[in-house]
Amino acid sequence: MTHLAKTHQLVLVQRVERRILLIRGEKVMLDSDLAALYGVSTGALNQAVRRNPERFPSDFMFQLTGQELGSWRSRTATSRLISQSVMSKRRRGGRRHLPFAFTEQGVAMLSSVLRSRRAIQVNIAIMRAFVRLRQLLATHKDVARKLEELERRYDRRFKVVFVAIRELIARTEPAKRRIGF
Repeated sequence: MTHLAKTHQLVLVQRVERRILLIRGEKVMLDSDLAALYGVSTGALNQAVRRNPERFPSDFMFQLTGQELGSWRSRTATSRLISQSVMSKRRRGGRRHLPFAFTEQGVAMLSSVLRSRRAIQVNIAIMRAFVRLRQLLATHKDVARKLEELERRYDRRFKVVFVAIRELIARTEPAKRRIGF
């Protein structure tokens, strides 16, 4: 793989990482974000999913509730959903249904219903993004565990140091966008 191709893959993985959300305690991607990455309309993506319902059980994909969407409206990242909802009432396009959220397994299954060359490349980038997020979370948990061990071993003189380290870790953790309860 050339340097340019590697750079392109990294940029794609970073684009994907920004679109992974935490909803109902699951890391998911919304249908509209996936459609944009795959280069298809949201309607076309959802139609492909509806044509293959046996491939998308409830632990692979679920539809957001009105309440979840309402709590999400207060976030700036969702301004496009709000405007699309308003637009659809005027019959000028946009969303007419609540968004679908796809888990990592659901995204993997999308590659079997969207069979373009671009879908394959995007799917690889999405899987790499999910793996990278898992690695980051594991690293933070490992650092926190080691810090706790050190705190137990050493006396109060170092408490200030441990507090400062915890504050630094908290500042460097990736921001999680959370929706729902």
